[in-house]
Amino acid sequence: MNIKEKPLLWTLAVINFIHIVDFMILMPLGPQLMRIFEIGPSEFSLLVSSYTFSAGISSFLGAFVLDRFDRKKILLWVYVGFTIGTLGCALSPNYPILLVARVLSGVFGGLTSALILAIIGDVVPYERRGRAMGLVMSAFSFASVMGVPIGLFLASLSDWHMPFYILTGLSFLSLGMIFRFIPSIRDHMDQELVKPTPMQVISRVTSNSNQMKAISLSVMMMFGQFMIIPFLSPFNVANVGFTELQLTYIYIAGGGFTVFTSPWVGKLSDRHGKLKVFTIFMLLNLIPIGVITHLGVTPIPFVLMITTMFFVTSNGRYVPAAAIITGTAKPENRGSFLSFNSAVQQLAAGLASLIAGLIIGENEAGQLTNFNIVGYLAIFFSVLCIPLARRVKVIS
Repeated sequence: MNIKEKPLLWTLAVINFIHIVDFMILMPLGPQLMRIFEIGPSEFSLLVSSYTFSAGISSFLGAFVLDRFDRKKILLWVYVGFTIGTLGCALSPNYPILLVARVLSGVFGGLTSALILAIIGDVVPYERRGRAMGLVMSAFSFASVMGVPIGLFLASLSDWHMPFYILTGLSFLSLGMIFRFIPSIRDHMDQELVKPTPMQVISRVTSNSNQMKAISLSVMMMFGQFMIIPFLSPFNVANVGFTELQLTYIYIAGGGFTVFTSPWVGKLSDRHGKLKVFTIFMLLNLIPIGVITHLGVTPIPFVLMITTMFFVTSNGRYVPAAAIITGTAKPENRGSFLSFNSAVQQLAAGLASLIAGLIIGENEAGQLTNFNIVGYLAIFFSVLCIPLARRVKVIS
């Protein structure tokens, strides 16, 4: 990375970190929110899913407009909206207002994800893009190991509002970083003088077989992971013998390792080829999926070893895959394609969780059943990703 790329990528990593913590922090706050607002599991699940669905819808709509603007300018506007949504969460006095604030955060959070990938694709050449993706995607790991545990600790010292106040303050700080470190990026605007209509945007993606293969790869990856991830915590409590407090060990250990392995995987991708590294980590990822979904009561150190391997290999397959998928679009329509892809990812993740929820049951002892079947399906979809990735061609 050259001297101009480093501050830009660190800025994008900070933005990604704040966005991910904002999404993740609500789930472990569930018991506190359900008690304070006197809501049941269904109302709380709506609170969580409202973020995902609004992010998916906004990403789809963003495909029609993102490439019409300077990347820096549109990122500033989107991030102002995200900051307002996060502040709304911090100030929410009741359940309905918090629900509206989560929808607002999701609307702008979904656009933020697409813009981050588009900026990396515009600024960093393909031969160094794996390393750039590794740095920015390590924000997810740091969010798991530091952001969520610290947020929960602050909430325990004060109340559930505190993490959102902190995130709002960090959002204002990152707005300053956008002004300072991200340059005007408008080359993509000059390469297409006649702007496409919404139907032309959809047609351009759906008629491009290479981009449809990339989107299919995204869908298969989401199915391979999000059939497992939502039930990782309840399964470890109900079947493996973890306490709710001990669940934090899983995220601290897994996130801690991927903070270091994510940039390393990016370097490997640039050095040895994105497809080769993707294939290796996808195959390695099958091992923890198979083990995790068949566990009974198990010593904590062994579980942490397997779940950490799951985090590391899951992140390891995503870094080169993100570089491959980003490279299927030309600069002039990269933002619209990645926004379209982000929308499909959000919907696929929600559908995968829904299907897994229909398969998984509960016995009289309160243990989850059929998680092994979900594991087999996750492995099946993960294996499909390998030949699919080989058919995707990188053009830029």
